[in-house]
Amino acid sequence: MEKPKRLLALDVFRGLTIALMVIVNNPGSWDYVYPPLLHSHWNGCTPTDLVFPFFMFIMGSAMWYSFKKFNHSLSKPVVVKILRRTVVIFLIGLTVNMYAKLSIDLSHLRIMGVMNRIALGYGIAAFIVLGLRINYVKIATGAILLGYWAILVFFGGDAPFSLEGNFVRAFDLFVLGANHLQGFEGVAFDQTGLLASLPSVATVLLGYFAGRIIDKTKDHPAAVKKLLAYGVSGIVLGKVWGLTFPINKLLWTSSYVIYTAGLAMVLLGVFLWVIDIKGYKKWTHPLKVFGMNPLFLYVFSVFFAISLRFKIADSTTGDMISITKWLYTHFFQPLAGNLNGSLLYALSFGVICWLLGWAMYRKRIFIKI
Repeated sequence: MEKPKRLLALDVFRGLTIALMVIVNNPGSWDYVYPPLLHSHWNGCTPTDLVFPFFMFIMGSAMWYSFKKFNHSLSKPVVVKILRRTVVIFLIGLTVNMYAKLSIDLSHLRIMGVMNRIALGYGIAAFIVLGLRINYVKIATGAILLGYWAILVFFGGDAPFSLEGNFVRAFDLFVLGANHLQGFEGVAFDQTGLLASLPSVATVLLGYFAGRIIDKTKDHPAAVKKLLAYGVSGIVLGKVWGLTFPINKLLWTSSYVIYTAGLAMVLLGVFLWVIDIKGYKKWTHPLKVFGMNPLFLYVFSVFFAISLRFKIADSTTGDMISITKWLYTHFFQPLAGNLNGSLLYALSFGVICWLLGWAMYRKRIFIKI
């Protein structure tokens, strides 16, 4: 059995995405957030909109290396491992949703979420890459992107890319029901819903191709050139396709997939050149800490953030406010002002998560979910 080779660039890139996921999800006040740290309201792509697809992309890149020990083929033990990991991640997502509501009322349980999309993206992509030859994997990726576009266009009605008129919402309502959707802008629409998880599989597959490029190319400098070439092509193609099929994170449109994957390839190429070719590694340690226990630290951050929503009495006003609001109004806002105080809270939250990751890293504790 071949031991998979580990690239520091992948760990650092993964760590960067987790660090950003933690920070952008936890401002001191949602009323005071710098625009680049907010998601696009609907169409468009802010820096924050890149974080989740980057994680899915890097998950795909890592799959190429981790599946080398399976000789990139399916067997009964491999199937069991994939199914077990998929189910565990999905169940963690459901647990997060229950904790967020402090309820186990299954009749109103949100089914989907970030972890649930990660689970489906991993599981489906894993069976595709291990069950098909590489050329058929490429065909499957194209079929997902084109098929998803066709589904949204032909079943979406007069406004196929609008919040209320898109088929993603209609499909999720039919399959899951309104009681099991998160809700967005007063509409029954889940921001990480079921149908929109299909194109996220393509994001994982494109990451898988990037990992394959790095591993199969004769040397890293040549791999960097390929990643940059494919990446720039993806950025341009995504932008052009976005003229008719809007770049939209909430719908996870095919143009969004290609555009964000292109950016991810460029950034991965840069990391590969700086870290693994030039050897500039000293600065990478903080991000590597996040990258070695990514899902665990992300899940911890979510549970931690939810816990900080618990309400306590404000001695100044007598009102019951969340712990987050108390910390922001009594410490971070007076210290740094509205916007900077909100950002400082998010950074402090991230540091707490990092310290946990650092302690685990020092003790060589690596939790694989």
